[in-house]
Amino acid sequence: RLVEFGGGSVQPGGSLRLTCEASGVTDITHYMGWFRPTAGKDREAVALLDPDGSTPYRDSVKGRFTISKDRVKNTLYLQMNELKPEDTAMYYCAAEYSARWSIYAPPRRPSDFGDWGQGTQVTVSS
Repeated sequence: RLVEFGGGSVQPGGSLRLTCEASGVTDITHYMGWFRPTAGKDREAVALLDPDGSTPYRDSVKGRFTISKDRVKNTLYLQMNELKPEDTAMYYCAAEYSARWSIYAPPRRPSDFGDWGQGTQVTVSS
């Protein structure tokens, strides 16, 4: 139900826009987000989109990445600017049905999200 694309290879300072086509998932009924694995750790949340419109970001990408949603196309985006080599990773789109969660304790960990795409690779190098 989630299909990502848009990854690629860019030089440091470059930009990419990742796309996640979501069928059967909407930003009103689901928490959505982008995740990436880190060295020696599980996937980490890079940017999230809550049903109330909140968009929490990982500190390391604040000011550089922007998550957004096109409701007509039912597509989630991640605009990535000023890319750094440490942003190199496989990026995954994820979604979780919001009715399972309280707004006071929203899903934030990878294990909280039930639906995943196959991932799209981003490589930043000179």
